[in-house]
Amino acid sequence: MEFTEIAPDESCVCGGCTARRRARLHAARTADGGHPAARGARRAAVLLAAVGTMLGGTAGAGAAPAARPGGSSQTTDTPQGEVGGLFGGRVLGPHLRSAATTTRADILARAQRWVDQQVPYSMGSYWTDGYRQDCSGFVSMAWGLGSSQTTWTLPDFADRIAADDLQPGDILVRNDPDDPQGGSHTVLFGGWTDSSRSHYLAYEQTRPATRKRTTPYAYWSHSDSYLPYRYRGLSGSADNAYPGDASFGPGARNDYVRRLGELLVRRGGGRFYAEGPDPAWGEADRRATQAFQLAQGWQGAEADGLPGRATWDYLVNGKGRDIPPDGTAAPAPQPVPAPVPPPPYPGAGAFGPGRSGPAVQQLGEQLVKKGYGRHYTTGPGPTWTESDRLNVADFQHAQGWQGAEADGYPGPATWKLLFG
Repeated sequence: MEFTEIAPDESCVCGGCTARRRARLHAARTADGGHPAARGARRAAVLLAAVGTMLGGTAGAGAAPAARPGGSSQTTDTPQGEVGGLFGGRVLGPHLRSAATTTRADILARAQRWVDQQVPYSMGSYWTDGYRQDCSGFVSMAWGLGSSQTTWTLPDFADRIAADDLQPGDILVRNDPDDPQGGSHTVLFGGWTDSSRSHYLAYEQTRPATRKRTTPYAYWSHSDSYLPYRYRGLSGSADNAYPGDASFGPGARNDYVRRLGELLVRRGGGRFYAEGPDPAWGEADRRATQAFQLAQGWQGAEADGLPGRATWDYLVNGKGRDIPPDGTAAPAPQPVPAPVPPPPYPGAGAFGPGRSGPAVQQLGEQLVKKGYGRHYTTGPGPTWTESDRLNVADFQHAQGWQGAEADGYPGPATWKLLFG
């Protein structure tokens, strides 16, 4: 008997089409690098779903895909829902590759709204703007897709890029074939936070609510599994290039002056404009530009009210601080604190099963401070537990270490990096 794979109806919500869509989604095509055996497994899943539907069985339609035998599925504790319309409605027609136009500044502004509102994490609830409250729903909202996608379908709206090309508004995606729903995750890239590009500002939807935090590249755990992508619907990057000093200042009249004003209004500079930005340079443009520069802590020639390359880059890419409200002083530049040397390593004998002491508690508290405390249920204590080992292992994996270097027991190198 010969069976032909038939594409499921994207608008149908029956159990058979749902299972077939999932089977198609979680197996890469051979042309895209998938193994022929995986292609055969997908056909088998489609056949099984079809047979199950004919027999009236729909119990498996909503179940999470099972991990493969022998697989080492490690979840991110951020399970996601499936592709769906706003407020959980049906997606009418094909949902792939349709990308609405937006800008990097708009992407970060939408992401920041969820951060400000502290949207609770949920894979089954929808926020007031209609998007599902999980990691992929958050990115779908920030990109303005008009539907909630998954980590497996977001790349259909994007292009793979190199890590060195990452810019604010791009994303990092990890897809786990052993646990497609619970082991996959995505974060929004907000910009590098250090010159070595070892850390970046990540916007993400995770438990308990939306957060923005400095994150080691590529992520706290499974760092080597994350891939960078850029949304195809970005307005042309040429539009964001600095137009030159001659475009601004007394006597200038062009569309760049208008755009500068519009960007400044978005960042809190509306009070400087009596009638709104226009193509003619005016005192309102200078004062609003200077207020934005002062908000970044810049002084002297860096805050003269004329937008140079740095000011333009911050505005078009949504970087830096907004202009404070009228009467609120701009934050003063903060002195860089002197580096604090790490506490002395207490020795390997301080850690492990049966060990107890202040060094164990000190280790646990530092792990939590650095964002590696997800395995604690009651918080770190002075007695060594498996939770301590798992959190240490997460930190070691985030450094790119493997094998004996990531066994969960803190040696001198782990201790120095953790407290450095």
